[in-house]
Amino acid sequence: MNVHAAALAHTLPFDEQTSAFAGDVIGDLSQFPKRLSPKYFYDATGSELFEQITVLPEYYPTRTELGILRSRGDEIAALIPKGAALVEFGAGATTKVRLLLERCDFSAYVPVDISGDFLNAQASGLRKDFPDLGVYPVAADFTAPFGLPAEIADMPKVGFFPGSTLGNFEPHEARAFLRSARDILGKSAQMIIGVDLEKNERVLYDAYNDAAGVTARFNLNVLVRINRELGGNFDVSAFMHRSVYNRERHRIEMHLISKKAQSVRILGRNFSFRPGESIHTESSYKYSFDRFTKLARESGWSVRESWTDRDQMFSVHALVASD
Repeated sequence: MNVHAAALAHTLPFDEQTSAFAGDVIGDLSQFPKRLSPKYFYDATGSELFEQITVLPEYYPTRTELGILRSRGDEIAALIPKGAALVEFGAGATTKVRLLLERCDFSAYVPVDISGDFLNAQASGLRKDFPDLGVYPVAADFTAPFGLPAEIADMPKVGFFPGSTLGNFEPHEARAFLRSARDILGKSAQMIIGVDLEKNERVLYDAYNDAAGVTARFNLNVLVRINRELGGNFDVSAFMHRSVYNRERHRIEMHLISKKAQSVRILGRNFSFRPGESIHTESSYKYSFDRFTKLARESGWSVRESWTDRDQMFSVHALVASD
């Protein structure tokens, strides 16, 4: 049952994270065209749905990247200084990071994610399986500056940013994130990053429009979250999921499409929707090697090594901070 904004303010005081969510939602839905940030997909339900997406037959990025990390793990390990701290930006399930922890001699692991409960649960499992590894979770928005734990201050730093998350940023945002990561990790830092590659458009379309409808539920869940956390009154059944490839901008776009004329109220604000009007929830840019190398260079990093799968569907890069 939805709660009026005034009552919500009395019964559910906002913490800092919820206040940021509220501010972003109000600001983004006030724009034309309307949008929502993809970082808010990942509440507990969204995180679980995304893990389901990663094992769908249509969704190639996760299994392809895992294959690269397994087959090239020794080459990656050879680049990592012994006793380094691994800082994962946007940590989720630990499947990928375990491949690095098993191959490399890390002294500490710092998972950083906005979903604190999910983060702490994953960190607990790692402590059991890697008892000699210092695990120091940080609940934070990894797209903004944050402080690293004091325990790793004297260790060499290696960032880890797997998946195709970099593609969710607009190019100027991707540069800003990479610069911020460089500043957070410090001088002489390294970074292992996954980047999705340009490919056949049908493969891309199928990956974001799976037959089981899991991606649709994942996309629509952000409206459920707004209703629950911000007292919104979205009729979720009045919106539908749509993903399309924008050839000119080299990106998949995810949208929520209003099925009818309607009005939604969130925290005392009304938002009107026309039939067919879109909320743009995510862009996923696909890169060529040359375009990514240029992006990294403009962001204060040099590409030290790059690896891909046989079909060049996905890539993993080892970066080093430029002097």
